[in-house]
Amino acid sequence: MAWRRKTGLYLFLALLIAAGAWLAASRLGLLDRWSRRLFPALERTGTLSPGDFPAGVTAPGGDIASVPLRPTLVGFTPRGSAAALLVATGGVGTDGSGKPAGLLRTSYSLDTRAVVFARSGELRRALQDGAERGGVDMAALTVDRVASWIHPLRDAAPRVVLLLARSQGADALGARGISALPELKGRRLGMATASPGQYFALWLLMRAGLGMGDVRWVELPSELDAGLALREGRADAVVGLRGDVESAIADRGGKVLATTADAPHLVATVLVVRGEFAARYPDGVRRIIRGLLDAAAATLRDPVPGARLLGEVAPSLGDPREAMHGEPPATLRENLAFFGVAGQAPVTYDELFQSAAALEARIAKSPPPPAAEDTRDVTVLRSLGEGRP
Repeated sequence: MAWRRKTGLYLFLALLIAAGAWLAASRLGLLDRWSRRLFPALERTGTLSPGDFPAGVTAPGGDIASVPLRPTLVGFTPRGSAAALLVATGGVGTDGSGKPAGLLRTSYSLDTRAVVFARSGELRRALQDGAERGGVDMAALTVDRVASWIHPLRDAAPRVVLLLARSQGADALGARGISALPELKGRRLGMATASPGQYFALWLLMRAGLGMGDVRWVELPSELDAGLALREGRADAVVGLRGDVESAIADRGGKVLATTADAPHLVATVLVVRGEFAARYPDGVRRIIRGLLDAAAATLRDPVPGARLLGEVAPSLGDPREAMHGEPPATLRENLAFFGVAGQAPVTYDELFQSAAALEARIAKSPPPPAAEDTRDVTVLRSLGEGRP
């Protein structure tokens, strides 16, 4: 019995000594040194990215440069909403191609070039990279894409600065052998993921009382592949650009079941600027916004120049004037209402962003999005609305 007590006492003393030694080594930093030497794989590491720091840290220390010395690159995908952008820049491939300079060059002394992308995913990567690394400084994206990509675009610190157009019939759902939306249940529905058509398709399913699991999804490479999928019989119904879908239906028979004319405030195309560019060249951003608004007004007065440029870039859209009619350029008044600066709009930017972001978070189980007001900058629009230069 005495032997057991003595053994217990020794163990207790040993534990006290070990605890004291561990505490002393920890305070002296010896544990961290031993850990790094014995277990280097367990050493704490952390990744760093541009999104960890404010976008404007690289702006000049003195006076901020008014405009960049190189061309400003604006990316877009072929849609009717690109017409005013093409008028403002003079079209794709200007400055050296023999084409006339755009409104931004002639009226605002700003070298701005439009860059066309076949797929939305390619445009997203270009905005992520930035023009300095082979990408673009700005991009024309729909609000639902901004909400869906807000986390992948974190390093670009994107800011929405302008409403370019709303889809008021430019997107359509066409089908063969189906006469009403509820009949989509169990059928093959073709759609380009990461496209405005995806958001529109989900809205249509909701209207028909269907869920995402009630249809068999057929993934398409891009919006412009919708008509081909319908022609080849790879899908019973497709969502895509109206001109392309109607052309396929004219060839193979079928019916357009719905267009965004049924929801003219659902799909809105906005101009998104990289945060670093906006911080370095605020006057450049101001000139582009004013130039695009001027181009929008000119296009509404006379759609012929915009239709010609759009037809050269995207012949797959069909009649460019019809494509423009489905996505007419937005005016300053519409911008002020859309962003809640002045006037009223049935759906504001904040409402549309929050709706699309919440849907994306639920479907893709992505992290919570930032507040809508943190993704936009309406400083220039507010000054224009107040009549200030």
